[in-house]
Amino acid sequence: MQTTNINETNPLPPGQPSPATEIRSQGAKDRPSFFERYAYGVKAVLIGILVIFLLIPTAMILGLISEREQRQYEAKGEVSGKWGDAQTITGPVLVIPYYSKPGVTSTAVFLPDKLAVNGELLPEIRRRGIYEVAVYSSHLQIKGAFSALDLSGLNIDPATVLLKDAYLAVGVNDMRGITNQAGVEWNGQNLYFNPGIPATNLFEHGMQVKVPLTISDSGIVAGNFAVNLDLKGSGQLFFSPVGKTTTVDLNSNWKSPSFDGAFLPNTHNVHAKGFTASWQVSNLNRNFPQSWVGANANLHSADFGVKLFLPVDTYQQSTRAVKYAILIIGLTFLVFYFIELLQHSSVHPLQYILVGAALCVFYTLLIALAEQLNFSIAYLIAAVLTILLVAIYTASVLRSNRMAIGVGGVLSLLYGFIYVIIRSEDQALLMGSLGLFIILAIVMYFSRRIKWGEL
Repeated sequence: MQTTNINETNPLPPGQPSPATEIRSQGAKDRPSFFERYAYGVKAVLIGILVIFLLIPTAMILGLISEREQRQYEAKGEVSGKWGDAQTITGPVLVIPYYSKPGVTSTAVFLPDKLAVNGELLPEIRRRGIYEVAVYSSHLQIKGAFSALDLSGLNIDPATVLLKDAYLAVGVNDMRGITNQAGVEWNGQNLYFNPGIPATNLFEHGMQVKVPLTISDSGIVAGNFAVNLDLKGSGQLFFSPVGKTTTVDLNSNWKSPSFDGAFLPNTHNVHAKGFTASWQVSNLNRNFPQSWVGANANLHSADFGVKLFLPVDTYQQSTRAVKYAILIIGLTFLVFYFIELLQHSSVHPLQYILVGAALCVFYTLLIALAEQLNFSIAYLIAAVLTILLVAIYTASVLRSNRMAIGVGGVLSLLYGFIYVIIRSEDQALLMGSLGLFIILAIVMYFSRRIKWGEL
């Protein structure tokens, strides 16, 4: 049987596709592409990438905060360098030279039995540019007494002691802070200090004065002392508990003290006009003896005192705010994504980037304003400006005032939530966890309305 070719019996014009080819082409056109079938899924992945991408400028903002904070430290250092650094008072202690070997001189150190410090702290705020530094002046009355000094306990021969070279030493961190001609009343005799400590391993900085001593059958007879010291410093004032019994009483008009060091006050009262604090430390509470020869004891291992705490740390709070940037950006983008799904609107990726950039600029506004204003006021201004900018842009993009108000309301809640977390340091983890749980519940609730199978 002879086979007939269709093309031979019904020839097609040149370039004309065959019916079979047309059917295959039509089927290919009707079948959606991968991006058409998974458009919303691809958009979700793209939005996630944008959120991660926008973490780069937030990391740069953290670097900016560190830079500004370093400038603040430098400003504080400049003020402290001219006024006086953080001060620590150590002593008085009694240093007695003796011959440990023929022609070789050593020193024996004796600490007082009783040491009582009564001081008044007068702080003030100094400015260096836009930065504030807490400095102070102080009036200190240091009183105490040495009992008879037992040389036999240190294996020192009384005949080798150089009594004429014995001196009373007081350690002071920054000698530039001394504002009076410091002197000591030693057994009723007025003597004046000289700068420097001959035994350099005792204190790094300090002052000393030779004091008269006598030897009796019970040992070296020392006596009572009273030192009046006017001292300037910055940041903190600490004391070393060198007495067998050490008591320190401070009063000040500073309203936000931070008690720090090895010991907290036994009693303290912080009120609207300042604070009062009292410490009492025994020799059993510290880790160095009442007397020694040779190697120096670590007299600063038990220091205590007060820091002039500035209540608002702008950079610390700004850093905590930036750490929540991913939450603000991610949830804002999620709101826009849900609007696209539920309202069948379209937001271009570039518009997501512009909204994200506005959310990042919030933090630079916050830092700049907080350096000039109270942190709470700065946060409010920066948040209001950012919310208005994003809401107005949303109204333009989606052509819906209702959507713009909704986005603005969500941002207001988010910024308010972050502010509460920043201010509540002790409950930040609890509040943050509960807030994230509630946000997740809301997202899950609205996502159930989306018919994912039809997208």
